Amino acid sequence: MNAPEPTLAELAAEEADLQFAGFTADDAWELGAALVAEGRRSALPIAIDITRNRHQLFHAALPGATPDNDAWIARKIRVVNRFGHSTLYMRQASRERGTTFEEQYGLDALRYAAHGGGFPILIRGTGPVGVVVVSGLPQIEDHRLVVAALRARLAG
Repeated sequence: MNAPEPTLAELAAEEADLQFAGFTADDAWELGAALVAEGRRSALPIAIDITRNRHQLFHAALPGATPDNDAWIARKIRVVNRFGHSTLYMRQASRERGTTFEEQYGLDALRYAAHGGGFPILIRGTGPVGVVVVSGLPQIEDHRLVVAALRARLAG
Protein backbone atom coordinates (compact mmCIF):
# COMPACT_ATOMS: atom_id res chain seq x y z
CA MET A 1 0.00 0.00 0.00
CA ASN A 2 1.58 3.26 -1.14
CA ALA A 3 0.10 6.01 0.98
CA PRO A 4 0.58 9.58 -0.22
CA GLU A 5 3.03 11.57 1.86
CA PRO A 6 1.53 14.30 4.01
CA THR A 7 2.66 17.88 3.56
CA LEU A 8 4.66 19.76 6.17
CA ALA A 9 1.54 21.81 6.98
CA GLU A 10 -0.47 18.62 7.59
CA LEU A 11 2.27 17.22 9.81
CA ALA A 12 2.48 20.47 11.79
CA ALA A 13 -1.32 20.39 12.25
CA GLU A 14 -1.08 16.85 13.64
CA GLU A 15 1.47 17.99 16.20
CA ALA A 16 -0.71 20.97 17.15
CA ASP A 17 -3.74 18.70 17.62
CA LEU A 18 -2.17 15.67 19.29
CA GLN A 19 -1.24 17.11 22.67
CA PHE A 20 -1.92 15.76 26.13
CA ALA A 21 -2.77 17.62 29.34
CA GLY A 22 -0.27 15.33 31.08
CA PHE A 23 1.41 11.99 30.35
CA THR A 24 1.93 9.33 33.01
CA ALA A 25 3.35 5.83 33.02
CA ASP A 26 -0.26 4.59 32.91
CA ASP A 27 -0.87 6.70 29.79
CA ALA A 28 2.20 5.12 28.19
CA TRP A 29 0.93 1.64 29.05
CA GLU A 30 -2.54 2.34 27.62
CA LEU A 31 -1.15 3.90 24.44
CA GLY A 32 1.31 1.03 24.01
CA ALA A 33 -1.38 -1.57 24.68
CA ALA A 34 -3.62 0.06 22.06
CA LEU A 35 -0.78 -0.09 19.51
CA VAL A 36 -0.15 -3.75 20.38
CA ALA A 37 -3.87 -4.53 20.03
CA GLU A 38 -3.99 -2.92 16.59
CA GLY A 39 -0.77 -4.66 15.59
CA ARG A 40 -2.18 -8.04 16.62
CA ARG A 41 -5.56 -7.37 15.00
CA SER A 42 -3.87 -6.55 11.69
CA ALA A 43 -0.96 -9.03 12.07
CA LEU A 44 1.61 -6.24 11.79
CA PRO A 45 5.31 -7.11 12.23
CA ILE A 46 6.04 -4.08 14.41
CA ALA A 47 8.03 -3.01 17.42
CA ILE A 48 6.69 -0.23 19.65
CA ASP A 49 8.53 2.00 22.10
CA ILE A 50 7.33 4.81 24.37
CA THR A 51 9.58 7.03 26.47
CA ARG A 52 9.02 9.99 28.77
CA ASN A 53 11.98 12.19 29.62
CA ARG A 54 14.23 9.54 28.01
CA HIS A 55 12.92 6.87 30.38
CA GLN A 56 11.53 3.85 28.55
CA LEU A 57 8.00 3.24 29.82
CA PHE A 58 6.81 0.72 27.22
CA HIS A 59 8.38 -1.61 24.68
CA ALA A 60 6.90 -4.48 22.70
CA ALA A 61 7.85 -6.51 19.66
CA LEU A 62 5.15 -8.40 17.82
CA PRO A 63 5.67 -11.51 15.68
CA GLY A 64 7.71 -10.60 12.61
CA ALA A 65 9.54 -7.70 14.25
CA THR A 66 13.33 -8.08 14.30
CA PRO A 67 16.28 -6.60 16.19
CA ASP A 68 16.65 -4.19 13.26
CA ASN A 69 13.38 -2.60 14.33
CA ASP A 70 14.94 -1.76 17.70
CA ALA A 71 17.86 -0.10 15.90
CA TRP A 72 15.41 1.94 13.81
CA ILE A 73 13.51 2.89 16.97
CA ALA A 74 16.69 4.20 18.61
CA ARG A 75 17.52 6.26 15.50
CA LYS A 76 14.00 7.70 15.30
CA ILE A 77 13.97 8.54 19.03
CA ARG A 78 17.18 10.55 18.61
CA VAL A 79 15.57 12.65 15.86
CA VAL A 80 12.46 13.43 17.92
CA ASN A 81 14.48 14.17 21.06
CA ARG A 82 16.85 16.47 19.18
CA PHE A 83 14.30 18.42 17.13
CA GLY A 84 11.01 18.07 19.06
CA HIS A 85 9.09 17.11 15.93
CA SER A 86 7.98 13.86 14.39
CA THR A 87 10.49 12.01 12.27
CA LEU A 88 8.25 12.39 9.23
CA TYR A 89 7.94 16.13 9.90
CA MET A 90 11.73 16.46 9.91
CA ARG A 91 12.03 14.42 6.71
CA GLN A 92 9.35 16.45 4.96
CA ALA A 93 10.76 19.80 6.17
CA SER A 94 14.07 18.97 4.48
CA ARG A 95 12.33 17.72 1.33
CA GLU A 96 10.27 20.92 1.05
CA ARG A 97 13.56 22.89 1.34
CA GLY A 98 14.88 20.93 -1.66
CA THR A 99 17.32 18.78 0.29
CA THR A 100 17.38 15.69 2.47
CA PHE A 101 17.52 15.44 6.24
CA GLU A 102 20.94 13.84 5.96
CA GLU A 103 22.31 16.63 3.73
CA GLN A 104 20.71 19.42 5.74
CA TYR A 105 21.90 18.35 9.19
CA GLY A 106 24.95 16.18 8.48
CA LEU A 107 24.09 13.81 11.31
CA ASP A 108 25.36 10.24 11.41
CA ALA A 109 22.78 8.16 9.51
CA LEU A 110 23.61 5.19 11.73
CA ARG A 111 22.42 7.22 14.74
CA TYR A 112 19.60 9.38 13.30
CA ALA A 113 16.72 8.34 11.03
CA ALA A 114 14.19 10.87 9.80
CA HIS A 115 11.81 8.13 8.64
CA GLY A 116 8.17 8.09 9.66
CA GLY A 117 7.09 6.40 12.85
CA GLY A 118 8.56 8.59 15.59
CA PHE A 119 6.22 11.15 17.16
CA PRO A 120 6.73 13.49 20.10
CA ILE A 121 4.60 13.11 23.19
CA LEU A 122 3.50 16.71 23.56
CA ILE A 123 2.06 18.34 26.67
CA ARG A 124 -0.11 21.34 25.90
CA GLY A 125 1.62 24.48 27.16
CA THR A 126 4.86 22.59 27.84
CA GLY A 127 6.03 20.94 24.62
CA PRO A 128 7.67 17.58 23.97
CA VAL A 129 8.30 15.33 26.96
CA GLY A 130 8.73 11.97 25.28
CA VAL A 131 8.50 9.89 22.16
CA VAL A 132 6.24 7.15 20.80
CA VAL A 133 7.75 5.08 17.98
CA VAL A 134 6.58 2.29 15.72
CA SER A 135 8.95 0.44 13.41
CA GLY A 136 8.30 -2.39 10.99
CA LEU A 137 6.03 -1.00 8.27
CA PRO A 138 6.73 1.39 5.41
CA GLN A 139 7.42 4.75 7.03
CA ILE A 140 4.15 6.48 6.13
CA GLU A 141 2.24 3.52 7.58
CA ASP A 142 4.37 3.58 10.76
CA HIS A 143 3.54 7.28 11.12
CA ARG A 144 -0.19 6.82 10.47
CA LEU A 145 -0.41 3.98 12.97
CA VAL A 146 1.11 6.18 15.70
CA VAL A 147 -1.13 9.15 14.80
CA ALA A 148 -4.27 6.99 14.82
CA ALA A 149 -3.38 5.60 18.26
CA LEU A 150 -2.68 9.08 19.64
CA ARG A 151 -5.98 10.39 18.24
CA ALA A 152 -7.91 7.50 19.78
CA ARG A 153 -6.16 7.91 23.15
CA LEU A 154 -6.79 11.65 23.26
CA ALA A 155 -10.44 11.18 22.24
CA GLY A 156 -11.06 8.56 24.94
